[in-house]
Amino acid sequence: MSKREKQAIGQQILAAFRAAGAQEVAPDILLEAETLLDLYGEDIRARAYVTQDPIRGEMMLRPDFTVPVVQMHMANGAEPARYCYLGEVFRKQDHGETRPEHPRDNEYLQAGFELFARDPEADAEVFALFHDILAPLNLQASMGDMDLLMDAVRALPLSGARRAALLHHIWRPRRFARLLARFATPAEARSFPESGAPWTGLRSPAEMQARIDRLRGDAAEAPLAPQWVERLERLFAIGAPAPEALRQLRELVAEIPDIAEAVDRLERNLAALAARGIDVGAVHFDASHGRHTMEYYDGMTFSFAAAGHEDWPPVASGGRYDALAAVLGQAQGRSIPAVGGIIRPGLVHELGGQILGKAA
Repeated sequence: MSKREKQAIGQQILAAFRAAGAQEVAPDILLEAETLLDLYGEDIRARAYVTQDPIRGEMMLRPDFTVPVVQMHMANGAEPARYCYLGEVFRKQDHGETRPEHPRDNEYLQAGFELFARDPEADAEVFALFHDILAPLNLQASMGDMDLLMDAVRALPLSGARRAALLHHIWRPRRFARLLARFATPAEARSFPESGAPWTGLRSPAEMQARIDRLRGDAAEAPLAPQWVERLERLFAIGAPAPEALRQLRELVAEIPDIAEAVDRLERNLAALAARGIDVGAVHFDASHGRHTMEYYDGMTFSFAAAGHEDWPPVASGGRYDALAAVLGQAQGRSIPAVGGIIRPGLVHELGGQILGKAA
């Protein structure tokens, strides 16, 4: 497949985004790494191409469009706006010392749409836009809600430090499961004998003492009751057509009242999608969906995947990232909710997507 063919599909998608009122932008390919790498999360940090500039310091090839677009918007104001873009992103895909038989592209094209709005129906608008563009490809639409999971973790009767640790690893299911299991068993007391030897190491004496104090405090914590572990595991395992998932979540609200607001929001989003002509019964709701997406998503997440191509990444994906917008706007005292997503024109072309849906 030539770059020209991918670009042609990308331009069709871009036209659909412009028709939805988006202004086209083109973030730099080479970005300052220091601030941005901290915002991407561990997965993208490990896969970014980073280099050293003698004057500008650490720089990286653009691994994503959302963060630089948000950075641009929050620097210029926090008013409602919508943007679109088309260009390459760069990520290390393959780990290990040998080249895989079917390597994934380290450089690939993305077309994206970002909506900054205080409209409660923004989630439904963005999902419906992507759904309509991709409709002829008969993709499987899936959605989740990271706020739902984070509210459930925040409701656990644990210390702030333990809740923070679980929230930090919520995008890493195996680590999260190990941590939850450890918190559900009595902590082992740690011995820290007094010594007259000088402090040594990369950390300062104050940092090391703070770490010792945290470990001592953690050892004194009571284990998490089994019913809370069971409730959390049931929540994370919910996967069903969206209306059925909503019913299961309603039942869980009685046991985890803190998720009620997120469940109400899901119900409103599904109603808004149905009003836009989308069959919500064909949308798969996976409570853990957002745990496999970008770490800056903190609300609704969505993806569109090609059946029979389980080894592919999603053809399209996105979600809500209010906290990211708030972090990048805090220096100017600005904040506005935001939601967006990307489509991979290369995968659309491989599926024969020469003509996109009604949104195009």
